[in-house]
Amino acid sequence: MKAGLAVSLRSLSVRRGDKWVLRDITWQLRPGERWALLGHNGAGKTQLLKLVSGDVWPTPARASAAAREKAARIFRLGRRTIELLEAKQRIAYIGGERQDKYVRYGWNLPVRDVVATGLHRTDLLLAPVTRAEDKRVRTILSACRLQRIATRRFLSLSYGEKRLVLLARALVQDPDWLLLDELYNGLDANYRRRIDAVLSAARRRGQSWIATAHRAMDVPLGTRCLIELSDGRIRVVKRLKRADHERLQASAGEHRQAATDRGLAARHRSSRSGSLLLRLTHVDVFVEYRAVLRDLNWQLRRGEHWSVFGANGAGKSSFLKLLYGDLSPALGGQIERPGFPRGTPIMDWKRRVGYVSPELHSIFSGNVSILELVASGRHASVGLVDALSAADMRIARIWLRFFKLLSVAKRRPRELSYGQLRRALIARAMAADARILLLDEPLTGLDPEQRALMKRLLERLMRSRLTLVAAVHHAEDLPRGMTHGLHLHKRHAHLADPYSAT
Repeated sequence: MKAGLAVSLRSLSVRRGDKWVLRDITWQLRPGERWALLGHNGAGKTQLLKLVSGDVWPTPARASAAAREKAARIFRLGRRTIELLEAKQRIAYIGGERQDKYVRYGWNLPVRDVVATGLHRTDLLLAPVTRAEDKRVRTILSACRLQRIATRRFLSLSYGEKRLVLLARALVQDPDWLLLDELYNGLDANYRRRIDAVLSAARRRGQSWIATAHRAMDVPLGTRCLIELSDGRIRVVKRLKRADHERLQASAGEHRQAATDRGLAARHRSSRSGSLLLRLTHVDVFVEYRAVLRDLNWQLRRGEHWSVFGANGAGKSSFLKLLYGDLSPALGGQIERPGFPRGTPIMDWKRRVGYVSPELHSIFSGNVSILELVASGRHASVGLVDALSAADMRIARIWLRFFKLLSVAKRRPRELSYGQLRRALIARAMAADARILLLDEPLTGLDPEQRALMKRLLERLMRSRLTLVAAVHHAEDLPRGMTHGLHLHKRHAHLADPYSAT
């Protein structure tokens, strides 16, 4: 039996810009352990994973010489101490950040090649796959039930398929440690079960992992230990107990009073609908020559609030892109936008529509400040061509202050946590003078406090002139007051209860 990797962190700190994101971290990781890593947005969870993996280097703290000498990051195999380079070969990371990277750079490899890159720990294949490597790849694809999509291009996959492919890419490395950064975010029940099965098999082989989570349902089965961060410091290290799961469930609102929400929805439905905002007539949608949605007949009126749900790959994101104007109907279908006659530049429409999607994480990852990111929402642009006007800056700062992000206004997207960046992207959507707000899994990556804050904000906006269309997997991610539901299944749309998302 091979020796597993042990990791020892002693009195380590990490600084980003003018902020200490981790302070005085001391943590022992032993082979075979499985940890849940908890904490609010910005607590330092992702930075701690990177500290463990060696992708982040500790920042020397201003302390005595004795204290600096005590600080250390040590990797051991059995009794042998190994160097960072060797240790990194035994650690695999999976999360939204890696998934976004493929979108950002347009890496559209076949699935089998994406998995094969894990063998070399490279982003792209730099050498042909050998016969032995191909056998290993096929074994992992079979274990993850991905054989049928082995030749599909990565960027054509659904969100859930992409996440499962990246898990296969990590497992093909046969790592000692899996670092699972919000692994279950954006996944429907089916893909959650599939990942549960893959991780259960890995657990039986003695797999170690660290999994960040905000919800009890996002803690992988078989996780036994808990570490909790607050403002960059370790507050809790203990054995994971049933009471901890119940605390997570309560804080995340996983046991919503659905009947109350349905009652509120019914009262909203009884009110008279307003003017027509958008109408689809016999619309087909294709993505990379594949039919995603067929024969859509649907309309949106002022004062209506629609929840959109369906399995991963059902077409929810494509539906929102169609409404926003990033996708167009196939020949024969019509999309009508009253007030925007045929021939109107699509950017005129986009300036009246706020849009937030997971893909924006990858688009807004470059050299742009958070202030500029939020201000760009007023122009429906990625970044800014012209200098910020006084009005742009004033409105951007209003929303940054509301989302408690004013202190990071000068920082870059990569310097924020995943949850912080999601809040910034929602602030960007709010900065536009939007009459329609399109949200694709808007609360993914937000801690319970921020999810509750966002829902309260959306409820206030829904009571004013804003019309909301939100695609979600979890009913508890919907604000109260949704009036209509749309279920996408097998390329078609069906009316449904607005709170029946699962």
